[in-house]
Amino acid sequence: MSCARFSVREYSGLMTTEAWQRGPVPGFEPLLMPVVHALIQAREDLERLITIAPPEHVWRRPGGAASIGFHVRHAGGALDRLLTYARGEALSEAQRAALKAEAEPGDPPAPLAAVVTDVGHIIDAAMDQLRATPRDSLIDDRTVGRAGLPATVLGLLFHAAEHTTRHVGQALTTALVQR
Repeated sequence: MSCARFSVREYSGLMTTEAWQRGPVPGFEPLLMPVVHALIQAREDLERLITIAPPEHVWRRPGGAASIGFHVRHAGGALDRLLTYARGEALSEAQRAALKAEAEPGDPPAPLAAVVTDVGHIIDAAMDQLRATPRDSLIDDRTVGRAGLPATVLGLLFHAAEHTTRHVGQALTTALVQR
């Protein structure tokens, strides 16, 4: 998987070294490097997830917990929504509909590789947005949701990264628990 002008595989080096330990990624504002590293790590962890989660486990809800498929879809969907707010935009009807469908496996159930590919495209778009985010916009005010909750561009970008990594980690944990 790659982003425009940036290949995760070129940057990845040894997969045992976490993204943040590999140094700065060219082409990004240094203040946004923690966000960039978190999204690179999430992408690599998603690629790893495909190799450990058998198809019959993807939409299973062990003990009533959220499924692997939900966590992966939600990681991408939330990233997309938070970046929309960071741009100062409102959610589209398509984004609202996607949010409602995140836990639904589909008929037939969506394969994990397809869900991961979709999230990869969202990460690509996120990287493009991060690359284009000017340093002087990071403390600009933004609002979140219909309630107009207060935020800043930097706050939204940081939360987008940590929320993505949280759900990717939950997907990995759920996959390991089901083994």
